[in-house]
Amino acid sequence: MHVLPIRRPRSLRKAVLGAVGLTGFLVVWQLIPTLGLVNSQYLPYVTDVLARLADEFRDLAFWRRLGSTMTAWAIGLGVATAAAIALGTLVGLVPVLRRATHTMVEFLRPIPSVALIPLAVLLFGIQLQAALVIIIYASFWQVFVQVIYGVADVDTVARDTARSFDLTHRERLFYLVLPTALPYLMTGVRLAAAVALILAITAEMVIGNPGLGRMIELSRSAGDAVGLYAFVVVTGLLGLGVNLVFRFIERRSLSWHQSVRGEEVQ
Repeated sequence: MHVLPIRRPRSLRKAVLGAVGLTGFLVVWQLIPTLGLVNSQYLPYVTDVLARLADEFRDLAFWRRLGSTMTAWAIGLGVATAAAIALGTLVGLVPVLRRATHTMVEFLRPIPSVALIPLAVLLFGIQLQAALVIIIYASFWQVFVQVIYGVADVDTVARDTARSFDLTHRERLFYLVLPTALPYLMTGVRLAAAVALILAITAEMVIGNPGLGRMIELSRSAGDAVGLYAFVVVTGLLGLGVNLVFRFIERRSLSWHQSVRGEEVQ
């Protein structure tokens, strides 16, 4: 008799272990300055940081700046994903294009996005568009490469079978290419979401656009260690939230795929 895996106790155990690990981290953080291992001027008490976070959460200006960061993140990620899907599908479906663009892709992809900041500022000044240049460039490659691999990974037998049944190009795209490329695409988008958030904050720190990055930089220049750590904690929470959301979307959209079903069984 087949026994369905019991997931709730395992999920509860993971949640409990995560809570224990977080609590242990916070305790160690509090003890380091308390015991004098690091001067509290450089590593403030965790209680002070949490109190500062509580104050910031009640400040409307904080939420406006957070909204600026998330707006740049969402626009940059959306544009990069749309462009990467369109170009990646085209390049992946045409072997000649894939071979012709391989060298160019391998040349452009490793270029650090922050190296483009002077060019972006020169073109757009201290505006949202300058940050978007950096975010889109970094995020694009995460999705583009995954889409190319996914489109090119279509099984040869399945492709020949579709050809023998005289499926149209549209039918091949929806019933053959898309199911094969979707796991690659979801992985690329999840990675791109994290990269876009990193670059959105980095661009604000360097360019000076309003947002979390700007708040971190202002706290640093003012010697406000408590504020600096508080805003860094916010960025960490944002990164965690983005990853959880996209992991949830990935698992929902790929519930039929063996990779997700294998995770559920384990």
